[in-house]
Amino acid sequence: MSKNSLFTGQPVLTQLLSLIPASLVSSLSKKHQADYYVKKFRASDHLISMLFCAFHRCSSIRELITGLQVNSRRLFHMRMTATPRRSTLSDANKRRPQAFFEDLFHQLFKLHYGILPDSLKGKKLFEKLFVIDSTTFTLFCDVLKGAGSYGINGKKKGGAKAHVLMRVQDNVPSFVYLSAASKNDKILMPMINLPTQSVLVMDMGYVKLKTMNEWTTQKISWVTRLHPWLKYEVTEEKSVKKIHQEKGVRQDQTILLGNPRTQHKNPLQVARLVTYYDKSTESEFTFLTNNLKFSPLTVAQIYKERWSIESMFRGIKQNFQFHNFLGENENAIKIQLWCSLIAHLLISVVKDTVNKQRQRKWSFANIAGLIRQHLTTYVHLTKFLLDPDKALIAYEHPDIAQQLLLFKT
Repeated sequence: MSKNSLFTGQPVLTQLLSLIPASLVSSLSKKHQADYYVKKFRASDHLISMLFCAFHRCSSIRELITGLQVNSRRLFHMRMTATPRRSTLSDANKRRPQAFFEDLFHQLFKLHYGILPDSLKGKKLFEKLFVIDSTTFTLFCDVLKGAGSYGINGKKKGGAKAHVLMRVQDNVPSFVYLSAASKNDKILMPMINLPTQSVLVMDMGYVKLKTMNEWTTQKISWVTRLHPWLKYEVTEEKSVKKIHQEKGVRQDQTILLGNPRTQHKNPLQVARLVTYYDKSTESEFTFLTNNLKFSPLTVAQIYKERWSIESMFRGIKQNFQFHNFLGENENAIKIQLWCSLIAHLLISVVKDTVNKQRQRKWSFANIAGLIRQHLTTYVHLTKFLLDPDKALIAYEHPDIAQQLLLFKT
């Protein structure tokens, strides 16, 4: 196996950290005063430690610290002069502002996936499709108020909720807001800033007529399911083409959405209802959209793309450790969540880079597993992923005869 092609002078962790500009970490550290009154354990050291925790799926501070100590000789590549004590890391998770890690995540997305333009006019439908949804991380303490009812013992587990906006083309969160699990999903809607001509897909839990009306004014199309509490009036019954009927479209209606009694607060808006029957699940769905030009079948296909964000959530929860958190305070919990999201972003960048250069596609889980196994080895990550078979064919087993035996026969 040629060292020149498959090995490099830096561990895999350092290769991943090279995707994070040191100047960006420094500027954000000054912006959020992340190194205020800090002697040794700087924000960059904290970031490296928590990313090591995320990649290795460490479940306790002791496991993380001992892991760093075992690999202490290789930490000089990352300009980390010494491993922290458990108390030092615990205090940093409690005191260092989580806004530093939040800002870093969003800046890294803009760096690797680009800043959204003011308008997506002329782009293909898949390129301007966005999804919003949320996912909950269950906690074993009541630091963040959990969702749901109380148990028989009068207690309820806490929970953290990630409110996510994702561009389907990237399959990576483009905007994330962390809150307690008890918070309503609609708190994300006013924070969303999309370019014109975008198409936004959401579940019925995000139905908020005032915000949806503002999106219509901004020329943003949205698709959701009809909430049973919504009031509307059918103004036109459109004819459905036979080819669409054969594929499951049953009804296409133009409606006036909103309550006439409260139109002084939420003006009535012209919308559309599409009734679709899914033969595979034998279920009927009613979709609501403000786009009057899409074909009814396109509306159904757009809503189907909403499940891409569920696949992304599953990938995050399966490949990172969220059963145990390294702290029992809100700041520590959010720091660990942000660092896991940063680790997910870095792996996604590697995955996209490799998949663009070879025909066989790597899954996120496979790359995450390989990185976990080779995090502190000196294998060249990109070249190894581009041609792993070559590395296996050229591998030579060590000569057992030249090895010293632990026990003599």
